[in-house]
Amino acid sequence: MIWRRPLQSLTVRLTLVYMALFCGSVGVMLAVSYVAGVWRPLQIVESEIRSQSDRLVQTYRTDGRDGLIRALARRAAAPKGRLPYHVLVAPGGAVVAANLTDWPVAKGPEWRRYEFGTYATGAEEEHEAVVRDLALPGGYRLIVGLDTEDLDEREDLIFEALSWGAGMSVLFGLLGGLVMTYAVSQRLEAINRAARAVIAGDLSGRVALRGSGDDFDQLAATLNEMLERIEGLVASISRVSDNIAHELRTPLSRLRAELEELAETDDPAEMAARGLAALDEAGRLQSMFEALLRIARLQSGPAGQAPPVDLSTLLEDAVELHRPAAEDRGQAMGADIADGLSVPGDRDLLFQMVSNLLDNAVKFAPAGGNVALTARTDAGAVEVTVSDDGPGVAAAERQRVFERFYRIGGAAQPEGFGLGLSLVAAAAERHSAQVSLEDVGPGLRVTIRFARSG
Repeated sequence: MIWRRPLQSLTVRLTLVYMALFCGSVGVMLAVSYVAGVWRPLQIVESEIRSQSDRLVQTYRTDGRDGLIRALARRAAAPKGRLPYHVLVAPGGAVVAANLTDWPVAKGPEWRRYEFGTYATGAEEEHEAVVRDLALPGGYRLIVGLDTEDLDEREDLIFEALSWGAGMSVLFGLLGGLVMTYAVSQRLEAINRAARAVIAGDLSGRVALRGSGDDFDQLAATLNEMLERIEGLVASISRVSDNIAHELRTPLSRLRAELEELAETDDPAEMAARGLAALDEAGRLQSMFEALLRIARLQSGPAGQAPPVDLSTLLEDAVELHRPAAEDRGQAMGADIADGLSVPGDRDLLFQMVSNLLDNAVKFAPAGGNVALTARTDAGAVEVTVSDDGPGVAAAERQRVFERFYRIGGAAQPEGFGLGLSLVAAAAERHSAQVSLEDVGPGLRVTIRFARSG
């Protein structure tokens, strides 16, 4: 696709921009070199020629033609710096004085650059010079100049460098651009292939990493992480959909049966009993959907900024709420809560999270057993631990218990929907906390570690 429409490719456009910038920078560099090495020295030469020629004109006016000829001879015999050139032509075209072999026959502009023939070294040589062509009173013509062969060579060198530099810049820029475009297109095509596979429904596709650690590898790693997350969410949605259908079948069947019985009976007492039973089933369904909606909102909504919550008081309130249920089962509920604990978050959500853990501990701990809650700071983080001496959770099932509707197989389970720990996990993720399960033999210890404390 890049090769079919190259100007639509970002890498091609970036290459062209880079080439333009590089050629522009080379041009600016050479322009600065030209100004400093050629243009400015030429201005100095012209200023010197102007000064010398003005003095010669003044000599002609005061001392006449012969005085001017003597002044030209002195100037040619004792050059200061650059070689001096001159030609004095009479009105009829005869040469009166000259140290050049050729010069412009026709008078042109006052200032010009001209390549003259000279005998400066005894043999005829060609030299570039800047000259001033003046018309003197009486029809005489005076040409005065200084040698600028070195500046001419420097100028040629600069323009040659400019032409070669621009040509090589374009050539290597095109080659480099093609190589870069090909390399980038290959990396982008790998990402496109993975994206097209996902669009086609294959969520297992991943972008291949080259192990270079460059920007494309980092992007590929991020995309793979995103795809893994999407695959997990889709799989979770599929499982949840299946679980919802399975979990709703029984209460809906019971609700239908109660309503059918209610429709068939004429006994007021039985009608009331059937109505209450139907209301109980409807309430269970409503509670299930409310729990599912809350979990979905926690997993999809942004976390945002949250005020600090007095966690110590919140935990004490949660323990007091569940202590009567524990006492009804003859269980001892202990609490060891450090003072002044604080975490940023939603107070109601934090309370629900801890309440679910305590509720599970009371349900699964045996009659006469123990339930304990501890809270402390560890290396700047707040840790809340709820433990019991119940049957615990096998290592193979410790991750699955956080799935919605998942229930541990085997022994009879207390009544519930299997959503308690799912809500705990969603609430912990919202608060940037980590949840871990640990077997304490017998029993289970659930630890929530908050990233920071107040």
